[in-house]
Amino acid sequence: MDWDLTVTSRPRLLDINLRELIRYRDLVYMFFLRDFTTTYKQTVLGPLWYIINPLCSTVVFAFLFTGIAGIGTGGIPALLFYYGGTILWAFFSTCLNTASGIFLNNAGVFGKVYFPRLTVPIATTISATLKMLIQFAMLMVFLVFFIITGSPVRPGWMALLFPLMILWIGALGTGIGMIMSALTTKYRDLTQVLALALQLMMYVTPVVYPLSQIPQQFKTFFYINPVSAPMELFRIWFYGVGEVPLKMVMISLATTAAVVLLGLILFSRNERTCMDVI
Repeated sequence: MDWDLTVTSRPRLLDINLRELIRYRDLVYMFFLRDFTTTYKQTVLGPLWYIINPLCSTVVFAFLFTGIAGIGTGGIPALLFYYGGTILWAFFSTCLNTASGIFLNNAGVFGKVYFPRLTVPIATTISATLKMLIQFAMLMVFLVFFIITGSPVRPGWMALLFPLMILWIGALGTGIGMIMSALTTKYRDLTQVLALALQLMMYVTPVVYPLSQIPQQFKTFFYINPVSAPMELFRIWFYGVGEVPLKMVMISLATTAAVVLLGLILFSRNERTCMDVI
């Protein structure tokens, strides 16, 4: 007799059933639709908030860091510099935050029915990606305007690799988030620690200032910060300004790979017992 579905134990350290994930692709779409539509449900402006929020942050950053503090942007127009940095950081932090709360926020669903738990972080990352792409489209409008008006910003052919950068940042944020999701089921205080750490991490990442403005004695912190490399590469690819050492890129890529692997292992192990703890 042939069975349609066989349920077995999962003794291996990392057991990802890709065939099962593909079979549940409709569920990924449903989770994605839920996350995307409920964010601004019953609001007047709806998805326009995806653009309004980074624009407001851009105005504030330009006023504080360029207007008052006098921090340069490396020749990049302030609107492009701060808006680009804001949407990339928001994408990273959204992937991290949503992935870190997977077990706590979906405990009601997880306790009732079986489905591959990995479908949830996949769906939340896709949702965050769509949000970022809407903001990125607005950035391209600004970029075309500044190019037409003679601003010295020159996108290079490497900008075509932007989808890989999305994958890079999304994997990094989601990987860290999955590690935190496995830990926060037992240690709830880590949710508060994570919120504080993200706020502090933003200021040791070249979001509101270029890497060239960092004193040499502090650059070690930016080398070990895996978000620094894609942030600066983005400005090089789209604005033609900046410089990223190859060593920094390699450290970031290696960190991303390690974080994703560790996140998958901890997530896989935690999904078996999370309902007993929550």
